Amino acid sequence: MDHFTGHGEWSDTVGVLMALEITTRCGDTNKRDRVDKPIGYAEADIPVYLRVDRDNNTVTVFSEPKDGRYQQSPSYPWGATVAIPHPVGITLNTEKLKDYAG
Repeated sequence: MDHFTGHGEWSDTVGVLMALEITTRCGDTNKRDRVDKPIGYAEADIPVYLRVDRDNNTVTVFSEPKDGRYQQSPSYPWGATVAIPHPVGITLNTEKLKDYAG
């Protein structure tokens, strides 16, 4: 929890297990949310990137970064039980996200 304490505005990604993003509903951010961020997180060698997509009501789990791209990126509908791979290693029940569909 204190991993970034005292690092200031920018920190090295060493020790980061996962990035989590909830997309905005603004059309101006479409490319940034769906193209730029997965590339940036993979280039930073963050092992897992979880995107909660409010436009598509999906959860996408990006994993296995290699050469600036994630090798795996399965998507699941809201309500699915989603396995978050190593090094996070948890199961996420997304049923409650259905309350926010709209």
